Amino acid sequence: MKRLLLDTNIIIDLLAKREPWYNEAASLFSLADKKSVELYTSALSFANTHFILSRQLKPDQAKLVLRKLKVMVHVLDLTDKVLELSLNDDDFEDFEDAIQYFSALENDIEMIVSRNLKDFAKSKLPVMTAEQFLKMFN
Repeated sequence: MKRLLLDTNIIIDLLAKREPWYNEAASLFSLADKKSVELYTSALSFANTHFILSRQLKPDQAKLVLRKLKVMVHVLDLTDKVLELSLNDDDFEDFEDAIQYFSALENDIEMIVSRNLKDFAKSKLPVMTAEQFLKMFN
C-alpha cells in the first residue's frame, strides 16, 4: 500500500472544496477509505489548515472539520530532527515545504502529493499532483 504525504494545499482543496481541485483531493481520500493508500500529513499542516479554515468558519467549526480529518490521515510529528534538517537545507526556498519534505523522508513516506511541484523540484522522493497520482494509480 502506497504511503502518501499530502501537502497542505491538497488538504485545503478538500476541506474548503476549492475548485477545480476538490474532486481530485476527494478521490485521494476515497482511495484511503478503501484502504488502497495510506495518507499522511505533517502536524504543521494541521496548524496551517486551521488558520485558513478559521477565516471561513467559526473556530469551533474549524476544529470539528479537523477532528474529522484526523480520522482519515496519519499525522507525522514535527520533531527536532525535522526542524534541524529543514533549517539547514538550502534546496528549499520555502521553509514549510522543507518541513513537509523532511517529515516525509524521516517517516519512510513513498511520495509527496502537492499542487506545487516546483517547490519540490530538488526532492529525492517522487512528487506528483493529485491528478497525476490518480492517473498513475488507475
